[in-house]
Amino acid sequence: MKRKFLFSVFIIFFIFVFIALGTWQIIRLNWKNNLILEIENSLKNPPVQLSQSNQKDYLKIKTSGSVDFEKQIYLYNLNDIGTPGFEVFNPIIINGENYLLNRGWIPFEKKNMPEINILDQNNIFGTIKTQGRKNIFKPDNDIKENYWFSLNREDIFKFTGKKFSKYIIYLDGNYQFPRPIKITANISNNHKKYAMTWFSLAISIFLLYLYFRKKNY
Repeated sequence: MKRKFLFSVFIIFFIFVFIALGTWQIIRLNWKNNLILEIENSLKNPPVQLSQSNQKDYLKIKTSGSVDFEKQIYLYNLNDIGTPGFEVFNPIIINGENYLLNRGWIPFEKKNMPEINILDQNNIFGTIKTQGRKNIFKPDNDIKENYWFSLNREDIFKFTGKKFSKYIIYLDGNYQFPRPIKITANISNNHKKYAMTWFSLAISIFLLYLYFRKKNY
């Protein structure tokens, strides 16, 4: 009798755990949906003049600045159809503050070619985003060869001698190369699937529990 009681407590405990995990995913789903809606609304707004007081993720901006083409960073990445190449980053000074400007993607053969350095520095339009964290599985940067796999802050300081804002400016415009990267609200949102998985586990365990209980009582 005691063993059956302990078994029941054990099963009910796990059912409540799975229900709690499913509920947490529903909360995360609502948060993510609100975040996506906020991003979509932000991307629909007209660009505003960049200043330190209004900076936030996915803010569309217009500005001007001094771009450094000597310390141009080539970050290995795929384009939107999966072709390997580089994303081109440049230091830019705006109102006395250093930013990294993501000018877009180029194929490998365009690296260090002069035609990729055509830019209207007086009319820069783009979107700002917080710099992401480094993926620990990516290789180390080859600073000497200017071949990067991540925007490691320490490596950037070694390469440029400067510290930068946490926001990266993603250039927008009709440039062929580098081809600007389109910023969208298409971010991962699998919380509904995770919630259904946890709730399904809870229901399955509960039905199995009822079956064994009926069979053994």
